[in-house]
Amino acid sequence: MEAVNLFDPLNIPEAHQRALAFEKQNRRVGGSFTPAGGNVGSGSGAPRGGPSQQKPGGSNTGPTSKGASSSGPRCFNCGETGHRQAECKRAGKRHLFAESEDEQYEEYENNPVYDEETEYEEEVVTGDVGVNLVVRRSCYTPKADGDDWLKHNIFHSTCTILGKVFTFVIDSGSCDNLISEEAVQKLALKTESHPKPYKLQWLKKGGEVTVSKRALVSISIGSTYKDDVVCDVVPMDACHLLLGRPWEYERNIEHNGRSNTYSFLFGGVKITLVPSKPKQLAAKQSGTLLTISQFQDELEDTDSVFVLIGKEVLEEVEIPDAMVPLLEEFSDVFPVELPDGLPPLRDIQHHIDLEPGSQLPNRPHYRMSPAEHEELRRQVEELISKGHVRESMSPCAVPALLTPKKDGTWRMCVDSRAINKITVRYRFPIPRLDDLLDQLSGASIFTKLDLKSGYYQIRLRPGDEWKTAFKTREGLYEWLVMPFGLSNAPSTFMRVMNQLLRPFIGKFVVVYFDDILIYSASFSDHVVHVRQVLALLRRDRFYAATKKCVFMTPKVLFLGYVISGDGIQVDESKVAAVQNWPTPTTITELRSFHGLASFYRRFIPHFSSIMAPVTDCMKGKMFVWTDEAELAFQVVKEKLTTAPILVLPNFSQVFELHTDASKVGIGGVLSQGGRPVAYFSEKLTGPKLRYSTYDLEFYAVVQAVKHWRHYLFHKEFVLFTDHDSLRHIRTQDKVSHKHGRWLAFLEKFTFVVKHKTGVSNRVADALSRRSNLLVSMRVDVPGLEVIREQLAIDPYFSVILQDVESGQKSDFLLYDGFLFKGNQLCIPDSSLRLKIIKELHGEGHVGRDRTLQLVQASYYWPTMRKEVDRYVKRCRVCQVSKGTATNAGLYMPLPIPSQPWVDISMDFVLGLPRTQRGNDSIFVVVDRFSKMVHFIPCKKTTDAVNVAQLFFRDVYRLHGLPSSIVSDRDTRFLSHFWRSLWKMVNTQLNFSSAYHPQTNGQTEVVNRSLGNLLRCLVGDHVKAWDQKLCQAEFAHNHADNRSTGYSPFQIVYSSQPRGPLDLMSLPVSGSVPKKVQDFVEGLCEVHNAVYDHLTRANLKYKQAADQKRRHVEFEEGDFVWAVLTKDRFTVGEYNKLSAKKIGPVEIVEKTNPNAYRLKLPSHIRCADVFNVKHLLPYYGESSDDETAGNMRANFVYPGGNDVGPSVEERAILYLEAQDRVRKGPSLKWL
Repeated sequence: MEAVNLFDPLNIPEAHQRALAFEKQNRRVGGSFTPAGGNVGSGSGAPRGGPSQQKPGGSNTGPTSKGASSSGPRCFNCGETGHRQAECKRAGKRHLFAESEDEQYEEYENNPVYDEETEYEEEVVTGDVGVNLVVRRSCYTPKADGDDWLKHNIFHSTCTILGKVFTFVIDSGSCDNLISEEAVQKLALKTESHPKPYKLQWLKKGGEVTVSKRALVSISIGSTYKDDVVCDVVPMDACHLLLGRPWEYERNIEHNGRSNTYSFLFGGVKITLVPSKPKQLAAKQSGTLLTISQFQDELEDTDSVFVLIGKEVLEEVEIPDAMVPLLEEFSDVFPVELPDGLPPLRDIQHHIDLEPGSQLPNRPHYRMSPAEHEELRRQVEELISKGHVRESMSPCAVPALLTPKKDGTWRMCVDSRAINKITVRYRFPIPRLDDLLDQLSGASIFTKLDLKSGYYQIRLRPGDEWKTAFKTREGLYEWLVMPFGLSNAPSTFMRVMNQLLRPFIGKFVVVYFDDILIYSASFSDHVVHVRQVLALLRRDRFYAATKKCVFMTPKVLFLGYVISGDGIQVDESKVAAVQNWPTPTTITELRSFHGLASFYRRFIPHFSSIMAPVTDCMKGKMFVWTDEAELAFQVVKEKLTTAPILVLPNFSQVFELHTDASKVGIGGVLSQGGRPVAYFSEKLTGPKLRYSTYDLEFYAVVQAVKHWRHYLFHKEFVLFTDHDSLRHIRTQDKVSHKHGRWLAFLEKFTFVVKHKTGVSNRVADALSRRSNLLVSMRVDVPGLEVIREQLAIDPYFSVILQDVESGQKSDFLLYDGFLFKGNQLCIPDSSLRLKIIKELHGEGHVGRDRTLQLVQASYYWPTMRKEVDRYVKRCRVCQVSKGTATNAGLYMPLPIPSQPWVDISMDFVLGLPRTQRGNDSIFVVVDRFSKMVHFIPCKKTTDAVNVAQLFFRDVYRLHGLPSSIVSDRDTRFLSHFWRSLWKMVNTQLNFSSAYHPQTNGQTEVVNRSLGNLLRCLVGDHVKAWDQKLCQAEFAHNHADNRSTGYSPFQIVYSSQPRGPLDLMSLPVSGSVPKKVQDFVEGLCEVHNAVYDHLTRANLKYKQAADQKRRHVEFEEGDFVWAVLTKDRFTVGEYNKLSAKKIGPVEIVEKTNPNAYRLKLPSHIRCADVFNVKHLLPYYGESSDDETAGNMRANFVYPGGNDVGPSVEERAILYLEAQDRVRKGPSLKWL
């Protein structure tokens, strides 16, 4: 055991298995281990060499005959005579060898030897010393003297690979460099496919080996020689690494045949590699540890042999004096072995109900070695003798197998997977660990009883025995008691335990399978409780294992936790396992660590947040271990070593709930009396990562209450939070849907909200935030330390720094040499400010205010708002991709006409259902003075010629030619015919700005009114709308207009038309018709009144509209961004991710105060006149030299000058930039 611990194996079973495999290997090769001290040949350890041959005349230093004797005492340490073990000078030495031969090597002294007479500096290098990869065995034997060993041994030594020591061989007869598969697996070396795979038949005993992979191995021998060697990967037993001809050729190796050393030049130093010297084997009678083969030789040559067998001694169970009488009284409950025969047939037996129609399994038995078969046969016979198993004639069968125990012995198991697949499952509840622990509140003394082979104490239901049949080589057997491995066995066992202990469960007993924990508040009560439980066990003939029980102790290990009167704490053995856990190198290793650490997550505050970097490494197919994961890995180890003792909940006291949240996760602490009961944490994922601070804090409260609902329901508790707004969560009038759901859940609980203002909490939080900020910035910002120097020369911060150092400033402080304002790191005047703004704004190109919030969260400098505003305003991505302000340009109404039908507007209403006459559109003509309209049905395909015919037929014949026409940019109105026609009659055509229909707002308003009228008039006859146009036109012209105060008929004709009501019989007036002069005067009065009404209406509309608008004006030659609305794109070019602006473009003409003509690039095919609402000023870009100069764009390079260009230089750069903008071709259009 001491030798195994010396060489640091992974675990005891693995060391046992390795040693056993090594002895079997020796037996297969005929017992090459030579205890008589004969010479040890190279054997199979030398590739391409023949088998080892014993030299009968070899030189030996130890005794050569078994019967040799020496006078004086013999040392049990080294085997030599003349002194005792206590006087041995070789005490404490241990030797390790990992080859398949029985050679053992001794290292030379590690001090290098230099030859001063040679031309080069020479270094004699022996093998490395350290933890080796494989444990074989340890023998204590005397040292061999002389150089005869050099004749019969090839070069063996040790090297270091990734911090671990491996054996290696130099073999001139090997055509390749080789490394063992075992070494590659243990070191997790990366391999690649071999370009030329080949086969070997001489490395591994038995069979042919295919070499298909290779690896790059970094080796070091001594302190000077470090090299990378390409090695083929093979399942090799002789050594871990073999250096062949490729290595010798590349290093130009010189071999000394007599000293068996290899020399070569490396880095100007002559390196001489010296082989490790083999240990000469002692005489048989001097050996203190024997292998199986040695022991067999001893039996053949000796009449009597004394054998010392070591056995693990279990720790003696301490039994308190008060427990001794109880153990004597209930001695039958604690037998050494279970009584022979079957247990009693109780109310509950194990049932095996098979699914109807399922096929019975019949699996062959497993092949085993003779020794394994013998062990399996022995255990089966033992079970038969005890009455637990009998021979069977069952139609179904599954195989039996052996699995190793921790102590090296074997346990018989049955592979019941096939029968479990067709078994009906019974879902008896397994108790929750948390529920069991909660019952222990107030207890101070404990007794834990462990049943002896608990499953074997439960009978199978009579008639179900054949369903448990299993095979061995000797025959078919079936169980009479409940075996391990059946699917419903845990449920059956819990049912039996619950029925047995039901009177006491929840009072002073908790049970988890075969672990029975008795707990009491006082010693006297505990004696009574233990007696009652033992009486139940005796009544139902259940038996316990004394060695596994713990009696009347104030502290007990139960289900992985240490339970005491103080509360719950971690198991030191598991904490030690976490502490000694090496850094994971694969996802499998990482998952194992995560599972072990998660078992104790209730002891670590914010466990999910801390472990977030580690959890991220488990995602994806590739394993990448980051610096953040290593930091979290170490923090969790540290947290477990200082884990607090959690008190058990006392339901007679008030609970306190503390919650907190961050951008990574949320957490909570449930406490009583200032001591923690449990911790809770949750990592944020998905949409929750975008929650606001208020939502995160609210969410933390909800999740914590949900997690501990079983504690807090129907119990008043106090909720502590460091977010002051949460104090009013129950008094909010308006809440969102999400907050409403959370409030509805919290209404089920009774609690009081208190704001947490602990100074210690703030200090700890501030220290954590400052430390994390500096750690992250040191990674992202090279030369961060220069900030300390710049603070001293910064005009603003230098004064504050002096005040802080003298202790005068209270709102600033120094931390690790950096100046902080609260939790904000102070940034001196340098280009680091621009870098910070650029990085935080570039994360999502949020607006100015959001960017300012992000910067202010961690940093501080006096001109921050101005610089953020400047950068965001000039960000090219934001200017091109984001929307535009819609309130640019003041309201500018069209000029008011002087009389009816002098200034008109026209438009088309499209997309109507096709009527029987083929009409699907309406030609709308509006008089801008009287607001009179004419609705003319037409077709969508009507061209400019037909539109003109419609106008002269339905409008001209009634009102004559207008002096101006306002219309949009319909292709018919822009056609050459239309323009020529109206030019001939001296009518001015006015077109609205492209894609700005508000210019022709009068017609647009009429179009909306027309739609409402037609919907009311057509009813279900939607395809007869053209027959209702006359009625709609009359209704519109007959109604009073809000702008003019009169109806269009009254304005144009000075009287209202007669309607159906006018046909009624009325009294005849005796008045005389008015004179013509009176008529003309009356009509003029109406027109003047209309003009006044329109003037006042326009002024009213302008005042109302201008309240939400701003005046924007450009000059010719200015550069602007032009907004590209969806209508400006050709069909198929527009998508939602298209750039929303182009530019910068130059203004070439100001057509009116709200419209400008632009100089568009050639590839933009749209109207060049833009309304001012579609134009934005061009401020330059954040990457311009001007901006870089103002923000000092030379940041912190070693030896660099962090000063921006001079005024003259910035002026030259600005002029060059303007020149590039005006030239145009170099601009990039998005």
